[in-house]
Amino acid sequence: MGRRKLVIKRIEDKSARQVTFTKRRNGLIKKAKELAVLCDVDVNVIIFSSRGKLYHYCSSSNSLPDILRRYHSHVEAEPSASAGICQTQEHYSNYASCLSCRELLQIVERDLREPDVDNLSITDLVHLEEQLQAAIMRARSTKTRLMLQSITSLHEKEKGLIEDNRLLEEKITENRIDVGANEKTDFNNSARCQMIPGHQQHGLLDLLRSK
Repeated sequence: MGRRKLVIKRIEDKSARQVTFTKRRNGLIKKAKELAVLCDVDVNVIIFSSRGKLYHYCSSSNSLPDILRRYHSHVEAEPSASAGICQTQEHYSNYASCLSCRELLQIVERDLREPDVDNLSITDLVHLEEQLQAAIMRARSTKTRLMLQSITSLHEKEKGLIEDNRLLEEKITENRIDVGANEKTDFNNSARCQMIPGHQQHGLLDLLRSK
């Protein structure tokens, strides 16, 4: 009886899919290492998981950007290929910043909810730890920024209240001066009136009544 042909299609079960990805990925990298050693060639493997995680293997001591530049130099004559390599270089160079643009907390929470989290490899766990640390640093940075903004806002409000209090005190002082001046004027007028002899006061009253 012949061997049954395996149908290659997407694995629907999330847990089984993750386990298969981990096994196949490790197997692919192992084959790449063997090929590099047996045939004395440079082998580079780049893998992006469905979650956007980057996995890569370089058989030489060169970094991935160096390898990409080397590859790009061989395909310069092909515009379409060259454009694709430029995009790949840009994606790799901005990989860390891309992580900062993601909802890291959501990613970490989603990863921790995976049913096969206990079956993750050391590489996956290290990557998950890095994401968690990045999320913590982001939260601390945001907390510090918000606290500084709050302190600055409170200082500005305090300055505003001090200025309002100063203006109010100046207004009260001006009012007191005006009231004192009016009282002094009334007192002086009353004093002058009292200094007029009695018969002159009666004459003045008669004059006012006749009018």
